[in-house]
Amino acid sequence: MAPTLPADQPPLPLVAVLSGAGLSTDSGIPDYRGPNGLWRRDPEAEKMVTLQDYRADTAVRQKAWRMRIEVGVLDARPNAAHRALAAFERAGIPLRVLTQNVDGLHQLGGVSPRKVLELHGTARQVQCLGCRVRSDMADALARVARGEADPPCTACGGILKPATIMFGEHLDPEVLAQARAVAAACDVLIAVGSSLRVHPAAGLVDRALAADATVTIVNAEPTPYDQRAAETVREPIGTSLPALLARLAAEHGRPLDLDLDLD
Repeated sequence: MAPTLPADQPPLPLVAVLSGAGLSTDSGIPDYRGPNGLWRRDPEAEKMVTLQDYRADTAVRQKAWRMRIEVGVLDARPNAAHRALAAFERAGIPLRVLTQNVDGLHQLGGVSPRKVLELHGTARQVQCLGCRVRSDMADALARVARGEADPPCTACGGILKPATIMFGEHLDPEVLAQARAVAAACDVLIAVGSSLRVHPAAGLVDRALAADATVTIVNAEPTPYDQRAAETVREPIGTSLPALLARLAAEHGRPLDLDLDLD
């Protein structure tokens, strides 16, 4: 049974969090468009996540597999921001996470998987471009470590790619529709660690604004939506997001149990 609020207590808001790569940088996963983003350090890297280049060029795929080993996305652990979101959910405030990230760290950090919509797919699985069969990324990376520079699909011999949305692919229409519905229904939208320049994901902010939601943007650099947000935060996400969530929870009589020293 849901807890009963005191008569003078405002109803609990539906809080949607639109998360981007900046939220995971404290976990050791590089972002893409930030000041030290992957695209700025290596403009050629964008080919590794562009379907046409990835499909056509063995060298691009081999570089992509090496990068996955070097980045160690499967080894990354949730950081303070991920754990704060899990604490926010545990406090009983309705939460939905709409993430552009593919690292799965929201779920590993303790947010209920059913409350996370992965707009750009997941890097924890691979998918064959031929037969579309999915399998674990860990198994594919183990094959790379054993010497397969560009491991083919074990079912049909086709090209394997991460089960992520690459440039040149459309978002899953069902996932996008669910995200749009959440954005239109939420009372509060927090956009965190995202440049808000990639559509249709960035358009979720438009839907929230159109529905009179309170929008807060937490990002190191300016975004196209800063002037329309109720609040913008430039401080590091690992400290500013937990503080923001704690403040919001306290406004509704729900103190957060933040254990920020976990590994």
